[in-house]
Amino acid sequence: MGFNLVIMESPTKAKTVGKYLGPDYVVKACRGHLRDLPKSTLGVDIENNFTPEYVPLADRGDIIAELKKEAKKADTVYLATDPDREGEAIAWHLKELLELPDSKTKRAAFNEVTEKVVKEAIANPRDIDSSLVDAQQARRVLDRIVGYQLSPLLWKKIRRGLSAGRVQSVVTRFVVDRENEIRAFVPKESWSLDVKLRLLDKNGSFTARYYGETKKRELATEAQVQDIIKDITDKEFTVAGVKRADKKRSAAPPFTTSTLQQEASRKLNMTPKRTMAIAQQLYEGVDVAGEGTLGLITYMRTDSLRLSDEAMAAAADFIKTRYGKNYYYGSFHNFSAKAGAQDAHEAIRPTHVELDPEKIEKSLTKEQYRLYKLIWSRFLASQMANAVYDTVSIDTQCAGHLFRSSHQSVKFSGFLAVYEESRDEEAEAPGTPLPDLQVGDRAVATELKPEQHFSQPPARFNEASLIKEMEERGVGRPSTYATIVSTIQDREYVNKVDKRLQPTALGEVVTGLMMDRFTDIIDVEFTANMETRLDRVESGEQDWKALLAEFYQGFSKELTDAETALEGTRLKVPDEVTEEICEVCGRNMVVKIGRFGKFLACPGFPECTNTKPIVEKMPGRCPKCGSTILKRKSKRGYAYYGCERGAECGFMTWDVPTAEDCPKCGQTMFKKSGRGRMKPFCVNESCENFLPEDKRGYYKKKEAGEQTEEKPAKKTAGKRKETK
Repeated sequence: MGFNLVIMESPTKAKTVGKYLGPDYVVKACRGHLRDLPKSTLGVDIENNFTPEYVPLADRGDIIAELKKEAKKADTVYLATDPDREGEAIAWHLKELLELPDSKTKRAAFNEVTEKVVKEAIANPRDIDSSLVDAQQARRVLDRIVGYQLSPLLWKKIRRGLSAGRVQSVVTRFVVDRENEIRAFVPKESWSLDVKLRLLDKNGSFTARYYGETKKRELATEAQVQDIIKDITDKEFTVAGVKRADKKRSAAPPFTTSTLQQEASRKLNMTPKRTMAIAQQLYEGVDVAGEGTLGLITYMRTDSLRLSDEAMAAAADFIKTRYGKNYYYGSFHNFSAKAGAQDAHEAIRPTHVELDPEKIEKSLTKEQYRLYKLIWSRFLASQMANAVYDTVSIDTQCAGHLFRSSHQSVKFSGFLAVYEESRDEEAEAPGTPLPDLQVGDRAVATELKPEQHFSQPPARFNEASLIKEMEERGVGRPSTYATIVSTIQDREYVNKVDKRLQPTALGEVVTGLMMDRFTDIIDVEFTANMETRLDRVESGEQDWKALLAEFYQGFSKELTDAETALEGTRLKVPDEVTEEICEVCGRNMVVKIGRFGKFLACPGFPECTNTKPIVEKMPGRCPKCGSTILKRKSKRGYAYYGCERGAECGFMTWDVPTAEDCPKCGQTMFKKSGRGRMKPFCVNESCENFLPEDKRGYYKKKEAGEQTEEKPAKKTAGKRKETK
């Protein structure tokens, strides 16, 4: 009997979909791209109208052979890769690589991995969208040209191994520009004046802040404050106005890729890269007890705020049942996407709103549960009633000066019963509760509190706010945000210090060169406009090769001019100065890079040749002698922890020291190495709180001669050579 072949990207998603489609379908995973531009050469024939040269990936030979074999036997081949530009391109590459005829090739795309949606997609396939493929090819070739022709210039003029990227260069500039703003910032002085008032005709007291006279007035100097204090000293205050009102607040819209990454960073302390990895797992399918394998969220690469009527109806029923009718918004709550959004998919939402996080918590990892709860709560809240606040504002007058007090409290929680959006900036304080005041009530000052303030420089970006900046300025697209933020850190153009992003000396030098010589590449508007033009390729309004030709004309000239201008020049990257003191000559040591990575060296070379490895001081104390614990690396690159006294003490462990002390013996507690939140334990054998090694969650060591099941090796293309 014949069968139908379905090819997907992920093995997990293939497993999930295979359960939905039944025995007439064979579902295989291609594990992403099977062919690409070659690594060793440019792979783009610029002279021949920018024709790309695609080659099969060397490590995917086994997968290609298996898919070719299955495709020949199949009646119909459904290419069910992800529903975006990249997925469309992968489908097209599969068709070309497997030499599939049009007559037996179908494109199936679905936004959520649920039985209903998957079967509908298979029942209603379409052809491969050539405009989507062209848009992806244009981006790939554009990035290849910039990377392969600009990076060698950085190698020659700054340092070997550097890379330049079309979008990463602009994002690095965001971080560098912010650092320059901070350096150039001049604090501005201001003053506030708070007055604590006691009522004369009734019990009660409250605090009011100086507002102005007839209009709001900013206090710039201490002299202005003292003039006001002189006017109001020993004078009576009178309540001049009382305003009470109900203030409504609407729920935030459901998540897009950008807002999910921002909120997961703020609330869950997840990096964008980790957020997308966990979201991918939730999208592809999780084995839920009692339900089978389910895709728990819709596609997670989207800039759309659109929700299906079916999803909103399910949310309405759930809200009314669990919280009551007055907690429902009253109708479908639709949100408008921002200008320029592709709006190709729905917003990120749960596929089954009835599967609340607590119900399926035991089927999820901790990270999956926390992210799923965030997505589920945000979606449900978006369909709930507005929160209502009871607000009161009191104006109190004295000697022609106006002082204001305000307070707000929740009158009806509405969507706040489920979810509240967090913010990068601190929200305005609601104020302390106020007594029941009426116009004409009298009061006297019991305390005057003038306070000097200085304006603060703009904050350095964190990962969430950098992604927000990229989205607002049109740089990058949802599928690239996490990769770009990760790349600029991996390239060491940007460092994360106390959760904030700070440019390195290398990042500043590279950005300076780009701004001097490659004004288009580093220009924000040019990059944002290029994203818009790539969107036009996707919609069929722009020819992708004409776009490349126009770009290359200007880029090629800038590259030639830069090589001429920098002939014989090499740009120096300032050394990173540390607080480590050279024991030989007393200078502050600097960070150098050698064949085996970073190390500390004395800046007095060649007079002083002292060098030493970089070590990181860890929290806690050595359990043997009480000295500092240092983090080191083994010859194979694994992290371990040892006493700073080395062999003199002899303490060494693979466990991570923590800042917590044992409540029983007071010694430093340790935790298992690895990802996630690990529970600390005491390693002091004489302590009643001591946790033996066999209870710390390590893999059990087998006794000699005991048979063990070997861990399967990771699959790689081609057969491994047999070894004796």
